[in-house]
Amino acid sequence: MPSPLPRALSETYGVAPVDETSIDAFLEPAQDRPAHAILFFAGDPAQRSETHDVAIILPQLLEAFAGRLRAGIVARAAEDALKGRFGVCVFPSLVVTRDGEPLGVLPKVYDWTDYLTRIETFLLPDAPRLAVSGGPRVHITYSGRETAG
Repeated sequence: MPSPLPRALSETYGVAPVDETSIDAFLEPAQDRPAHAILFFAGDPAQRSETHDVAIILPQLLEAFAGRLRAGIVARAAEDALKGRFGVCVFPSLVVTRDGEPLGVLPKVYDWTDYLTRIETFLLPDAPRLAVSGGPRVHITYSGRETAG
């Protein structure tokens, strides 16, 4: 049974549902909306109890940064396809972006003051873009042969 979380966030707080086909349009800068967005990678709420905590925190963050930040929740089916693009390794995570580029990832749950401080830093005009790597590279040697994984 799918989680009611995405629909509840969308209907109650205006958090936009996004997937691989809609993410670029959502993140595209427009004059009538903030350049900064926060993406919620929820993961499976049945396996990750922190997901519900972050779902409660997200609307409070939107209120704290009203007019400076907009939010999207990544569809469960799209999380695996999009997590590498935004540097997500742990679920749940919040990703702050500017003009579609990731600025920082906030995995799991933080203290409220840590959320405020970190997000305020990401919202600075000169905040550096997050350097998202292609992931760890592992080299395993079997009987003198090296393979890349």
